[in-house]
Amino acid sequence: MGRGERGDLSDAEWERLRPFLPVSNGRCGRWRDHRQVIDGILHRVRTGVHWRDLPERFGPWKTVYERHRLWSADGTWELLLHQVQAAADAAGEIDWDISVDSTIVRAHQHAAGARTDPPPALAGSKGGETVEPPGRNSVAEPRRPAGGGGAGGEGLGRSRGGFTSKIHLSADGFCRPLSLIVTPGQRADCTQFAPVLEKIRVPRPRAGRPRKKPDSVAADKAYSNGPCRQYLRRRGIRHTIPEKTDSRAARLRKGSRGGRPPGFDEERYKKRNTVERAVNRLKNFRAVATRYDKRGYVFLGTVSAAAVIVWLRS
Repeated sequence: MGRGERGDLSDAEWERLRPFLPVSNGRCGRWRDHRQVIDGILHRVRTGVHWRDLPERFGPWKTVYERHRLWSADGTWELLLHQVQAAADAAGEIDWDISVDSTIVRAHQHAAGARTDPPPALAGSKGGETVEPPGRNSVAEPRRPAGGGGAGGEGLGRSRGGFTSKIHLSADGFCRPLSLIVTPGQRADCTQFAPVLEKIRVPRPRAGRPRKKPDSVAADKAYSNGPCRQYLRRRGIRHTIPEKTDSRAARLRKGSRGGRPPGFDEERYKKRNTVERAVNRLKNFRAVATRYDKRGYVFLGTVSAAAVIVWLRS
């Protein structure tokens, strides 16, 4: 695959990403070849190796790391993810019967110790305001990424697994991530249900609003509560979520005042395993299966880079 090295971008994959990569503003000299740097980033995401231990063929390790940090902060990785999704949608290759779930990621001891103050605003930002991800022919206007305030602000927490983060995601019917959110490991799944669905944003091939609404949603009992069901009804999204045993007992105790039981399609629910298989695909990347990044926005960039490759190679 690629130029003779395992894990590198192939020529076809490179051509799919190249039009959407940012260009240098000319004020800081020429950038090292994007393709070489992306191959270095992907090598680290796949193997979990220390940045300093990257093979020499990828160039200076600090250049590779700084490019990854910059693209995690300014939204370039999320832009690339949206663009490969848009290409699949234009070809009719997205199954919009989606599923939602989360997965715990054990944080390595190296993930601890981030500064408690917010990450510094990237050079050229004004007031840390948020900007749209850049296109190939535009200059990135950096912003201040999220984070700071201790471990919780960086998406680190304590759960049954110890020192952990949690990845909340939605996946299409072909086991590919549509949207991603990183929180501390103890954060309840249902609190991120609406944010995960709101983050789905697949651009149209031509002019028009991006697609944000799936055909249907399947989720497990962790999302079986009033706010989640009300959110789906408000958006007019068909859903299959099993009712909790205690909720069912409480409804039956109320008799006619308990209302009707929520609809449940057993056949549709069988497709919920697609999100679990999407998690397995992401965790084939060692820097996703174990978190090494101190900053939450950098780890989200790592997961997004892995998702891009899942889409390109599915």
